[in-house]
Amino acid sequence: MNLDNIEFLSVKEQKTSFPKHYHETFCISLIYSGIEQISLEHQCIYSEKGSISITNPYEIHSNPIIDSSSIIKFDTIYISKDLVKYIFNGQNIFFTNRKINNPKANLLFIQLKEALDSSDLLKTEQLLIQFLTILKYYSDEKIEEYSELNFNSLNNINTYIDNNITNKLNLEELSKVVNINKFGFAKKFKASTGMSPMNYILMKKIFSSKKLITQHSDLTQIAFDYEFSDLSHFSNTFKRYVGVSPKEYQNKNSFIL
Repeated sequence: MNLDNIEFLSVKEQKTSFPKHYHETFCISLIYSGIEQISLEHQCIYSEKGSISITNPYEIHSNPIIDSSSIIKFDTIYISKDLVKYIFNGQNIFFTNRKINNPKANLLFIQLKEALDSSDLLKTEQLLIQFLTILKYYSDEKIEEYSELNFNSLNNINTYIDNNITNKLNLEELSKVVNINKFGFAKKFKASTGMSPMNYILMKKIFSSKKLITQHSDLTQIAFDYEFSDLSHFSNTFKRYVGVSPKEYQNKNSFIL
C-alpha cells in the first residue's frame, strides 16, 4: 500500500471563510468545536462537534463562517482517490452523505492521526483500512472514474496552468488556449466550475507551492517563485485556501508518508 498521499492538517481556530475551491483528494474532517459549514452548488452541510464531514475529489465547495464569535476547531485528513480505490479492490466510492456521526469512526480518526504523528507505518495502514471500512458504509459506488471538473476545455486549461504554474497568468492568455474571447471565457469558466479563472489559478498556485514546503524551506523564496508580490501576499492567500499560514504549516511539518 502506498501511503505517499496521506496528509493531516490541524486548524486550531477558523476565523475567516474559505472561498470556493476543490481538492483532488477525499477531504475528511473531524470537528472538535463550533459548527463547520460546507456550501456545495445545491446544498449546505452543517457539521457540529463530534461530526465527521467529507467532500469528494474535485467537488467545488466553500466553507463560510456562520458566526464570527464561534471557535471552529477541526483536523482534516486528505486521502488520495487512488489509495481509497486500492483499499477497496478497484471500487470507486462517492459520498452523498457528507456528514457522519459515528463514535467508532471518530476514535479511529484520532488514532490514525496519532499513528501518523509517530510515523508508525504498519499501524497507520491498519487504522486507515479500519477507518475507511466504517466510512464506506455511508458511501455509494461510483461507476465512472473521478476526473477533472466538467468544463469542455478544462483539461487543456489545467495542463497550461500546471506547465506555467510559477509564471504570472492572465485572463487573455488563458482564453487563447481555448480560442474564446476573454469575457466569454471568464463567464463560461465560472459557470462550469463555480470559480473565477483568477481565483482558480491562485488556488492551483497555493496547492502546488504547498507541496514544496518542508521544515527548511525559504518561504519568501517560494512566494517569489510563484509570482506573489511578497511573503505577506503569499501568506494571506495560503491561509485563505488552506486554513493556516505557510509558517504554521511549515512548523507542523504536515505528515506526508
